[in-house]
Amino acid sequence: MLITGAGGQVGGVSRLMVEMLLEQGHPVRAFVRRDDERAQSLREAGAEVFVGDLLKLADVAAALKGVKRIYFSMTPQPYYVDALTVMAAAARAQGDIEAFVHLSNYEQSYMTLEKMTAPDEERHSWLGGVVTDWSPQQRAHWVCERVLDWSSLPTINVRPTLFAENPHLTWMQQGPLSNGELRLPFGKQRLAPIAVHDVAEVCVKVLVDPAPHISKSYALTGPELKDMYGFAEDYAAVLGRQVTYIPEEVEAWNEAFLDETVLQESLGDPGAARHVAAHLRIQTRLIASGRYDALSDQLETLLGHPPRTVRWALENNTRLRELAGAPSH
Repeated sequence: MLITGAGGQVGGVSRLMVEMLLEQGHPVRAFVRRDDERAQSLREAGAEVFVGDLLKLADVAAALKGVKRIYFSMTPQPYYVDALTVMAAAARAQGDIEAFVHLSNYEQSYMTLEKMTAPDEERHSWLGGVVTDWSPQQRAHWVCERVLDWSSLPTINVRPTLFAENPHLTWMQQGPLSNGELRLPFGKQRLAPIAVHDVAEVCVKVLVDPAPHISKSYALTGPELKDMYGFAEDYAAVLGRQVTYIPEEVEAWNEAFLDETVLQESLGDPGAARHVAAHLRIQTRLIASGRYDALSDQLETLLGHPPRTVRWALENNTRLRELAGAPSH
């Protein structure tokens, strides 16, 4: 099994999938961009590490040799579609792929051709009156799903809603939370964030036993649909202090909290930082417009057990544990 994005952050979907698959005794080839300490930790865990560039066909074709099942994901970036198209082309040329699991996003559940080609005014109204289009990353996922459709590969699209570990809900809130405040521009809108661990577990399940899932797309939400006043209670329980939700104006929040300089330091690429910032700004507007007010039991059906809650995700978030002064566990 080939897992891309495995060199990403500890606790990310790809990294968790590698750990889960190895624990179950499956051979794993982890595709990483750099041969660094994270790659070495994957080797030490038992994975075969392939160092390469997802934009280079020769690298991707080499990584696929002997592989029958693929999980594709990577950090949002301007060349996301290019990378997935290269992987799909190499997989199709190889001719023996049994499953291509694509980590897409929840917006694809309603990004129909009809809505995407509607007049600006109509689309602006349907999207909540704040934006006229989806983010560059959301549009990239739309193209990627079309590419996989056309490729005739045995594809499974996993479409999670907002992660409970999303920057909006975690590291961007460290400053306000230290003052007992949760500052977000979501008003009274509800959302049902999903834990990264559950997404990884679903992707592992469909990769290990793909036959029942081929050609399906799964729109997944977390188990609780609440507004931020409700989630403030979860932050309070985790931090052991009172936390008050302070609603903010959308554009003022975007200006204050979305710092491209910080993103560039984290991503190491100015182009990727601009791309991610543009995605997060539009995602913020869509949440504030109510586009994430949805709840589904699909996640529990696939997992076979109750999904993890936002509180669980917050309890297991390293940065928030540090803020709470709680020991790691």
